[in-house]
Amino acid sequence: MSTATEAPTERILGIRFFAGSLAAAGARAAEGGLVVAPSGPGLGWDLTHEPAYRAALESADVVLTDSGFLVWLWWLRTGRRLPRVSGLAFLWQFLNGEPARRRATFWVMPSAEEMRRSLAWLRGRGLPATEEDCYVAPYYGAGAVTDDLLRDAIERRRPEVVVIAIGGGVQERLGHWLRDALPYRPGIFCLGAAIAFLSGGQVGIPPWVDRARLGWLWRTVSGPRAFAPRYGRALRLGWLVFRYGREAP
Repeated sequence: MSTATEAPTERILGIRFFAGSLAAAGARAAEGGLVVAPSGPGLGWDLTHEPAYRAALESADVVLTDSGFLVWLWWLRTGRRLPRVSGLAFLWQFLNGEPARRRATFWVMPSAEEMRRSLAWLRGRGLPATEEDCYVAPYYGAGAVTDDLLRDAIERRRPEVVVIAIGGGVQERLGHWLRDALPYRPGIFCLGAAIAFLSGGQVGIPPWVDRARLGWLWRTVSGPRAFAPRYGRALRLGWLVFRYGREAP
């Protein structure tokens, strides 16, 4: 059985990014542990401003190359072309695989409305999911995150996979704590809005847009006031990559 240390990785800004294919990332994630898909804004800002976020990324078992901007910057700096594996593509692969066909998945949702919308979408695709398979997350502040109610709910149901679908920058901190707090080792997938893209909670991103690494532009055009400032923070990632390279800033 492969391990996190044996998986192909590329060290960027002190983080071990998974450098294999989408199928290989799915196979590695099936072994359990924390899977994160950090965004450009998260890497450009939270990495240097939120120690608990950095700790989550540094200790994650699989760090997906979700940010097309990061992949492009790394090619400019090193000439190395990393395969991009987005959180959306990873979720889509999982939902079409065998684990999602069993009652083995637990969903952490940002709101009751998003939970109902996502459950309707999942059921429409023949995927078994009920409100008992979900947890509506409260507001989590800055710093390290704990949630004993969530941990207890997962312990009772013991799913094979926990999908955390709350905001980036927060979900990684929650997933980090949860992995170490649980008495067993499920896969903990921190995939943010990926399910909302599919269920209609957020503007849908067509597969060709995701493959072209233009999801950020698609979202910005759909909601400039909400997303332009957010993606503007990702520009700082360019300076970090060229200044620090493989080392932690």
